[in-house]
Amino acid sequence: MSVPSKVSVLIVGGGPVGLAMSALLSGHGVDHLLVEARAKTSGHPKARGVSARSMEFFRRMGLEDRIREAGLPASQVFFYRGRDLVDPDFVRTGLAHGPLEDEEERTPSPGLICSQDVLEPILLRHAQDLAGPRVRFGMRLLSLADDGHGVTATVEDTAAGERHSVRADWAVGCDGAAGTVRTGAGIAMEGPTGLGRYLSVRFEAPLGEVVADRASASYFLTVPGRGGFMAVDNDRHWIYQHPLDPEAEQRPDLSDHADLARLIRTAAGIADLDVTVGSTMTWRMDARLAAAYRSSRVLLAGDAAHAIPPSGGHGMNTGIGDADNLAWKLAAVVAGHAGDALLDSYETERRPVARQVLDISTDNARNRTGYRIDDELLLTADYRSTAVVTGTGTDGRAALDPTGLHPECAPGRRAPHVRLVGGPPGVTSTLDLVGPGFTLLTRTDSPDWRQEADAVRAAPGIPVAARALDTGAQREAVPGQWAGLRGTAEADGAVLVRPDGHVAWVAPGSSRTALAMTLRRILSAG
Repeated sequence: MSVPSKVSVLIVGGGPVGLAMSALLSGHGVDHLLVEARAKTSGHPKARGVSARSMEFFRRMGLEDRIREAGLPASQVFFYRGRDLVDPDFVRTGLAHGPLEDEEERTPSPGLICSQDVLEPILLRHAQDLAGPRVRFGMRLLSLADDGHGVTATVEDTAAGERHSVRADWAVGCDGAAGTVRTGAGIAMEGPTGLGRYLSVRFEAPLGEVVADRASASYFLTVPGRGGFMAVDNDRHWIYQHPLDPEAEQRPDLSDHADLARLIRTAAGIADLDVTVGSTMTWRMDARLAAAYRSSRVLLAGDAAHAIPPSGGHGMNTGIGDADNLAWKLAAVVAGHAGDALLDSYETERRPVARQVLDISTDNARNRTGYRIDDELLLTADYRSTAVVTGTGTDGRAALDPTGLHPECAPGRRAPHVRLVGGPPGVTSTLDLVGPGFTLLTRTDSPDWRQEADAVRAAPGIPVAARALDTGAQREAVPGQWAGLRGTAEADGAVLVRPDGHVAWVAPGSSRTALAMTLRRILSAG
């Protein structure tokens, strides 16, 4: 199988973030190559929580149903606290900021638990369906040189030992916290390391009946030093996370499965539990952030840009948000619709999000009374950059709002979800109208806005389409909700939504002729 000598984008790393980046670039028609040193996807269920924002992303990719089928049912997304798994005085809580019965629905795609070893094969299959042999596992990066006009990489087929030279216009490091792309680009990581050290054991045990009346996604044990259990299927497949003493000189023997099984029985509170140990790993909790997300022709995403404590479940989800933000910008630059300066908005928008997620997750890790998982936190991302057209009085807002999601059609915010009825199959939300390029959302069909969008799409060729919420048969489930979110009853205004689902511009009807100029401004196209 040949390796291309020239591509527009080289992706290094084939975890969830790299695979998401590949699928997105394929959707934008960008020629790329993904290389991953591992021969196959992760066999250990590292990340598990897939947030509402990530599920909205997977909905846009057509993967939501497949991932829901593979994950835990929503009825089990609770968080347990007790001395062990059989504690009669256990406490079980649900997600933070979940909608109440009298509240409007805030997302069509609530989060779920789907472990990484199950999620990655779904993403890999999808990426390969789109890019075929351009997604290469068992191929590692040996060197990467950036000359300011592009990058030259040497990659090696780990099975055959063959080396290949690849020239790319851009490189994206999705190769994790210990990856080589960031260090090769000379980008430092800032922040503390060693906040904790843990032993992670995947095992099988017949615990389904034991937890039937308390089924949860995570089981936090209140006895100091015991750690906790994470459900893979809430039946036979589990993960046990055991905290390690950072001062201890001797590390656990990962090959001593009998000792590991005893550790699990003690933590579970079941002396005769039948335990079969599977994969094991030790890991260190860090809270670090890259000093920059871009150096010349090299960009970072996911754990390569931020090492986030797992206390909160935001690490992988923050990385998926990185890919969603960066992919359309790379596509616009590669296509010649945007200037290189557009890529600077990637760091401007995403680094503050990661900074705040790091602070929240670190506080969670230090909170000995426990914490709740906020499924909607990443829905509150609020961007401020040259890639959005903001009005006055919008400076100073935080990148995220931990108090909860307050939907509105405001530049920089995620375009709000409004339930639609009567439309074509697969269109039940305003979010289903967005993409793959820019989208002009109007309340009712507007020939004038459609004409402007068609003109911009024809010349200079920027992908943009006008779509209406109310087309006659298709309509809002709650009449007037969109006007309320826009903050005006003006019938001929529009909301310009970027390919990543964030509002770029809120346009009054009198601004129709400014569409082309506004898009050039957003794209840093001069």
